[in-house]
Parts: sequence; structure tokens; C-alpha cells
Amino acid sequence: MLVVTTEKIEGYKIVEVKGPTFGLIVRSRGIGGDIMAGLKSLVGGEIKQYTAMLEDSRKEAMDRMIKNANEMGANAIVMMRYDSGEIGTNMSEIVAYGTAVIVEKI
Repeated sequence: MLVVTTEKIEGYKIVEVKGPTFGLIVRSRGIGGDIMAGLKSLVGGEIKQYTAMLEDSRKEAMDRMIKNANEMGANAIVMMRYDSGEIGTNMSEIVAYGTAVIVEKI
């Protein structure tokens, strides 16, 4: 599956637009992670527990978006983007979204 952040894919033409596709994940940081992050924030520097959690969440959101595009019959996703937000005080959501299309080599 080709996934790009651009409107077009060099060397390909879009022959059919299948529609919007997305992958969503909501994760809780957990009380242990919050305590460790709170201690780390006192001394400064990267909070590796959160970095790892967000990286994993982005990968999983993208995997879900690609799975949805495959189920729509697409072979590529253009205009892919990420968005994120907070739910409550200790949960975060990450969504990967784009437009599922069928492309052919030129």
C-alpha cells in the first residue's frame, strides 16, 4: 500500500477515489507512567515512556487506516495526516487519516 502526504504520487495516476479512510486509537497513560513522567518532568529532558507510547500509537493508527483502505479496495492513500487530542486527564487519541484511492503506473 502506497501512503503519501501529497495529493499525487509521482509516476502514478489516480483512476478512482474510494473515499476517506482513517485509523483511530485511544490509549491511557496509566498511573505508573504518570508518576514516572511527573518525576522526570521535575528534572527535565525527554519522557521516554510517553515518546514510546505515542510512537506505538501512531504506528497502530496507521496500520488501522491501511487496513480500512484495503477493505475499501484501494491500493494507495494520498493526503495522509495525523491528528491527536486528549480525552479526560490521562487518555490520548491519535487518528491517521487520508483519502483511499486506486492508482495505476503511468
